[in-house]
Amino acid sequence: MEKIWLKRYPEGMPETIDPEHYNSLLELFEKSFAEFADLPAYTNMDKTLTYRELDKETKAVASYVQNELKLGKGDKIAVMMPNLLQTPVTILGVLRAGCTVVNVNPLYTVRELEHQLNDSESKAIFILANFADTLQKALPKTAVKHIIVTQIGDMLGGIKKHLVNFVVKRIKKMVPDYSLPNAIPFAKVVNFDGSKYKKPEVTLKDLAFLQYTGGTTGVSKGAMLTHGNMVANLEQVSGCLDKVLDNGKEIVITALPLYHIFALTANCLTFMKYGGHNILITNPRDMPGFVKELQKYRFTAITGVNTLFNGLLNTPGFAELDFSTLKMSLGGGMAVQRPVAEKWQNTTKTKLMEGYGLTECAPLVTICPYDLDGYNGSIGLPAPSTELKIMLDNGEEAPKGESGELWVKGPQVMAGYYNRPDATADCLRDGWFATGDIATYDDEGFFYIVDRKKDMIIVSGFNVFPNEIEEVVAMHDGVLEVAAVGVPHEVSGEQVKVFIVKKDPSLTEKDIINHCRANLTNYKVPKFVEFKDELPKTNVGKILRRALKEKA
Repeated sequence: MEKIWLKRYPEGMPETIDPEHYNSLLELFEKSFAEFADLPAYTNMDKTLTYRELDKETKAVASYVQNELKLGKGDKIAVMMPNLLQTPVTILGVLRAGCTVVNVNPLYTVRELEHQLNDSESKAIFILANFADTLQKALPKTAVKHIIVTQIGDMLGGIKKHLVNFVVKRIKKMVPDYSLPNAIPFAKVVNFDGSKYKKPEVTLKDLAFLQYTGGTTGVSKGAMLTHGNMVANLEQVSGCLDKVLDNGKEIVITALPLYHIFALTANCLTFMKYGGHNILITNPRDMPGFVKELQKYRFTAITGVNTLFNGLLNTPGFAELDFSTLKMSLGGGMAVQRPVAEKWQNTTKTKLMEGYGLTECAPLVTICPYDLDGYNGSIGLPAPSTELKIMLDNGEEAPKGESGELWVKGPQVMAGYYNRPDATADCLRDGWFATGDIATYDDEGFFYIVDRKKDMIIVSGFNVFPNEIEEVVAMHDGVLEVAAVGVPHEVSGEQVKVFIVKKDPSLTEKDIINHCRANLTNYKVPKFVEFKDELPKTNVGKILRRALKEKA
């Protein structure tokens, strides 16, 4: 496929990047620690760590892992925490020890946690006490030998640490009873002697993360992301954003959890590279509390998913915030809907840029260029050093204008799925990764995601894409959130059903059907409408169509 998108690259955006710019992530960390030593790196609950302090704390964690746990290169360590100061300290510390980070969703059930710990062969886990009861139940069937437990207030210091931990445990009852007799307190780890740390010999080929896919398309699998994958992707991000971001001057709102690949790369690692200041939001679902937190900072960037941006736009007080310093809003993880993007632009007077990425690609694949006037419905242009092609089911490349499965090739593509050669062979072919997403592209090289291959609804032989239905329904002023799925039908094979959370209590099924008839061809119009108080979502805020489809 001809790289027609290169002609549309903004001035200064490189065609290629150097995937070996750093010897490993460790070299990147050390550069930032030295260059931005006295600047703020992370803030959570009004406590801030500078880059100098981050260097000290992460070195202590790395030293403890090496000297007390006797773990090093090749060993897997799970990290099961929400956005707290402890989270980046642990992730960076584990990497500095030469080990591989296995990020774990704190809301996992016993079954899910047991699967991930076993599948990854994790030898240790850092976990928030709030979720330790889940670990206690999963532990007997795993090979985990070392458990480090932290409490929410552990890095807040002084009396605030003890006060927060007391309130969380005794007043709010947020820590279920658990028994892990040999657990090590996090305070012991973070206060360990960092002078005993020895920098390991880590190369770009070594494994940095076992990043698990959400399991929405079957059993959760560990994508093997090397230091090379991550370094390359960070260079690709820089190629796209160098003209937007300034060293040592950025404040980014990090509401998506750092255990998710989007926030891990786009917030934690990217803004460290730029000497940026990450504001960690522990509970973004508390929208009024989230807005109060935003009032404290003259933030320059924010990342999120469509549901998060939509939630903020519908929270009192958000529209009154000072957006004068905001220059980058980046959406990903799911399709950004036009009504949300346009309302965001009207409210904040800044563009909501859409990007596209995958766990298996570390994650950035495409991003809307910074010189775009506004939302154009695309996922943007391929990142530097990234090749894309659209493949038909017959194995041939699709001509321009036709939709097909999106394939990706570049230095950010994973090494494969951990211990799953069959699953790896199914999606990795001669360096190309088959994404499972249906896409198309235009004359300028902008790519458009039509839908997930497995989410497609087939009505009387016609392909119906849920994204299109959802975007039309979301245009209705009375709709807060929507998800579209296919339900079985004797004659047509499937019919469209939409699940809706109302913004306007008076909204009716007839209102929705009439609205859709005015904007969609007949076979795409929903035949069933169900109103719900809320839609099932992943912890990142991505709507779980599969759960709704199973219910339907």
